[in-house]
Amino acid sequence: MQKHYDAIIIGGGAAGLSAALTLSRARRKVLLVDAGEPRNAPASGVHGLLGNEGIAPAELYRIGRNEVTGYGGTVRPGRVQSVQQEPSGGFSATLADGTAAAARRIILAVGLVDELPEIPGLREHWGRAVLHCPYCHGWEVRDQQIGIIGTGPFSVHQALLFRQWSSSVTLFLNDAVEPGEDQFDQLSARGVSVVDGAVQQVDSEAGRLTGVRIDGRHHASEALVVGPKFRARAELAKQLGLVPVEHPAGIGEYFESDPDGSTVVPGVWLAGNVRNPMGQVGLSMAEGVLAGASVNNSLMLEDVADAVASAKELASWA
Repeated sequence: MQKHYDAIIIGGGAAGLSAALTLSRARRKVLLVDAGEPRNAPASGVHGLLGNEGIAPAELYRIGRNEVTGYGGTVRPGRVQSVQQEPSGGFSATLADGTAAAARRIILAVGLVDELPEIPGLREHWGRAVLHCPYCHGWEVRDQQIGIIGTGPFSVHQALLFRQWSSSVTLFLNDAVEPGEDQFDQLSARGVSVVDGAVQQVDSEAGRLTGVRIDGRHHASEALVVGPKFRARAELAKQLGLVPVEHPAGIGEYFESDPDGSTVVPGVWLAGNVRNPMGQVGLSMAEGVLAGASVNNSLMLEDVADAVASAKELASWA
């Protein structure tokens, strides 16, 4: 039997849970569907999150789910297989197990996928000794031997930035970066080593990252930095008529929305990395709150309009 909600939120990470909490506290009937695949699952802790510095991602989301259900929201594990807008203007969602739900609004907080370079051994260390964000994990690799694997022009910036956390930084050009003369001057002035040649593999010993191999030669590193391509999880958004676009910074694809998360499709909101690939957990939380409040406001205005229409219809029969 199809259940009806004010809002269905797809995605149970920081953005989706924050939106669900905001709407549940606004006394809206909310369903959050969580596939259980948070982007930051490999990380040992969430950093830069005031009041919860270093908390394990799984623990943060466990607390969030309890908070949502504590205010009457429904959190359901599962995967939304399809979602569509009904002629009435509402939405229906079908889960992989065949169950269905209907709602007046949809919030997509499905996040993104990190596409890493195809280098053997790299993904095995992703989120721990292989990272991309200094504000998320820079402190944890401070004073270590840090290698930057070139993936494009932004890699030079990464090398200069990570130099703040360590005096031992090496930029591996990886046949993907061609620094200009001014950039070479900057790297040299900051003591960043530059190594030419394609990275063939990531070396490990007893599960610990030890460096990279170029032309058969081992180059020691305790931590590696890459610039992944960010790909917003697009299937459900496309089903609703949204089209992914290239990010202006050249970091991948995302979906555009207004600052409050509303989109060109009436009734559909976005929150978190699906619309802001570079957002950390704290920003995703804030976007979830904003999207939830915006959805509630739209529902309130609709409720008021319906009430006025009903009142006028009753008056006409008086």
